[in-house]
Amino acid sequence: MKPPHEQLEYITRTVDIDLPEGALLALLEEDRPLRVKLGVDPTAPDVTLGWAVVFDLLRRFQDMGHTAVLIVGDFTAQVGDPSEKSETRKRLSAGEVHGYADRLLPVIKTQLLSERLEIRYNSEWLAAMDMRAVLELTSEFTVARIMDRDDFTKRWDAHQPISMIEFLYPLLQGMDSVAIRADIEIGGTDQLWNLLVGRDLQERRGQRGQTVVTVPLLVGTDGVKKMSQSLGNYISVRDEPSDMFGKVMSIPDEAMSDWYRLAAGATDDEVEALEEGLSDGSVHPGEAKRELGRRVVARHNTEEAALDAEAAFDRLFRSHEAPEDIDTHAISTVGELSLPALLGDAGLVASRSEGRRMIKQGAVKIDGERVDAEFVDSAEVVDSVVQVGKRRFVRIVRA
Repeated sequence: MKPPHEQLEYITRTVDIDLPEGALLALLEEDRPLRVKLGVDPTAPDVTLGWAVVFDLLRRFQDMGHTAVLIVGDFTAQVGDPSEKSETRKRLSAGEVHGYADRLLPVIKTQLLSERLEIRYNSEWLAAMDMRAVLELTSEFTVARIMDRDDFTKRWDAHQPISMIEFLYPLLQGMDSVAIRADIEIGGTDQLWNLLVGRDLQERRGQRGQTVVTVPLLVGTDGVKKMSQSLGNYISVRDEPSDMFGKVMSIPDEAMSDWYRLAAGATDDEVEALEEGLSDGSVHPGEAKRELGRRVVARHNTEEAALDAEAAFDRLFRSHEAPEDIDTHAISTVGELSLPALLGDAGLVASRSEGRRMIKQGAVKIDGERVDAEFVDSAEVVDSVVQVGKRRFVRIVRA
């Protein structure tokens, strides 16, 4: 293993909090493979760039010879994490959770090393707890301690409901640390309180309390709220390179520094140089964002894919050309054709009603020309490119 201080510098590039103070370095000085826990509740269908920030931290621990223990929260996902929530989460069924897990795990594995990876499902120990064990667990925390959580306090003050099961969530997550004897637990800053509960439960059971390490939350493409699938302000690590690049280009300029650091893996020196350049005018925001887009795409694909994605972006937004490689949709209709129906059948919109709305908003074009009518002559559409918004295209052919 590399020297402890060298490991610490490499591992903590994006870290904002590690507690207790000095504990992480002390663990690294023990010169042994540490068990580094990350819990993931499969409650959504995609792996976002926001999640990738935490996986990147876990991967850096692996790079230094430590063991990543990925906890798939198939049990806790059915309870629902109340962190930063203003209302009770909708509970998921076991089938929904396992469906998400089956979809997410192959993608998550691409973010990590396979040789130092341990994957555990927390239903293994949580589902086996009987009522006596649950009551014993709840007796270890007071309501006052639970209400120290800012999100619970806000909901209480606003007279919003808080279910008893939400109080249980941090205790159940903490039991994961006990079960796998974690040396370290990592997560986003929104998980800090939960992670400290895990440390507390370990100590109550005679284990050494885990060191807690958190990373900042990546703001979404709106530049306002944290990246979230429920809010729709996210980029998936599985997005096509051209879509990924285009979405990065849409983020506000003021979010670039954090994106460079968290999503593109830039060093502190690079981020400082970027901020100085943007401040004194020596760096153009548009060029800085292009470089950011290339870095993000290359990180999850290849350098070549990043350059191709940028070229596709330029064809679309600078030259106003359709992408080179677009899907085709065959029609057999002769004469008058419903454009909302065509948009829906071609997969450009989710429904005919959305198609009508897009037409009214002026977001539908045929060969680059805006279309305002809901019905068109099929002969005018065949062998043409139909476009919805900025990034959705299809070429119409005769069946």
